[in-house]
Amino acid sequence: MTITFLGTGTSQGVPVIACPCEVCHSDDPRDKRLRTSALVTDREGNNVLVDIGPDFRNQMLSHDVRHLEAILITHAHRDHVGGIDDIRPLNWVQHRNMEVYANSETIKSLQHDYHYIFEPHIYPGLPEVTLHDVSDCYPFEVGKLTITPIRGMHKDLPVMGYRMDEHGGKSMAYITDMNYIDSGEMAKLESLDLLVINSLRRQKHFSHFCLPESLAVIAQCKPGRAYLIHMSHEMGFHAAVEASLPPNVHLAYDNLTISDL
Repeated sequence: MTITFLGTGTSQGVPVIACPCEVCHSDDPRDKRLRTSALVTDREGNNVLVDIGPDFRNQMLSHDVRHLEAILITHAHRDHVGGIDDIRPLNWVQHRNMEVYANSETIKSLQHDYHYIFEPHIYPGLPEVTLHDVSDCYPFEVGKLTITPIRGMHKDLPVMGYRMDEHGGKSMAYITDMNYIDSGEMAKLESLDLLVINSLRRQKHFSHFCLPESLAVIAQCKPGRAYLIHMSHEMGFHAAVEASLPPNVHLAYDNLTISDL
């Protein structure tokens, strides 16, 4: 199992438009962050995308992605779903609907905001999507992965994370835009080889885990390794923050691939 971080930034990305701060003007490419998304590939080459934000087109072209077996959506905010119209070329190449997994709140939002995709009449060239409601959190299979949804909260909005266990292989979980996970769902984060979790900034935030809170979740779950995502320019310079973290915790950055899972 391999994970490639296609984007690791917040809704505005880094640099932020018109921002004069030093981080937004850093020369370190690790401080340039597209909107958060990741590509997980199993041993047979099946691709699972987590979130499809407004940078989706560029992310697919940059990594020469030719197929997607499924898209897992965490929630319906634009930085996580804004690229859904750009699945059309993949529909054409793969000759099938795109399989999209999300909770009921996200499905309702997609059907409203992108109503033209889901209207009953068929208009040639529109995105073709099959929606799967995972609100019940039952595990499901994509390729060689068993995927278990994880409930959390983004302030008052229900958000889904996803645990992925490769058949006969290792395990990882992907959490973003959460600031609360109850004890029952936290149990799904045990015995992981890799935990990916959001960490907006150093200071507390009303709807996202901040750095101390992310580190507390990692300390409780004890994964083999952890990578932080969904970071704003307020987190600081990549190099400085990375040097301050525990040995098994790292800042993810755009285009980083972890292939030893």
